[in-house]
Amino acid sequence: MAGRKNDLFVGSDARGERAAAIYRLIDTAKLNGVDPEAYLAHVLTRIADHPIRRVDELLPRKRADSLGADTRRAA
Repeated sequence: MAGRKNDLFVGSDARGERAAAIYRLIDTAKLNGVDPEAYLAHVLTRIADHPIRRVDELLPRKRADSLGADTRRAA
């Protein structure tokens, strides 16, 4: 993970939690063979209008096919 030392000084617990959530999304996208940038762009354009009961549809493992998942396993 890039910048681990700098991440110790995010300014507050809330900022640290938000940063951790973003890192988890990025890592999960990578593990599912999805380009993290494409995944985040996809989710951020849809999440405001997406029903909360169906938020699991936005997870990287569900979006892998529509975002052109890489068939190779992530290292």
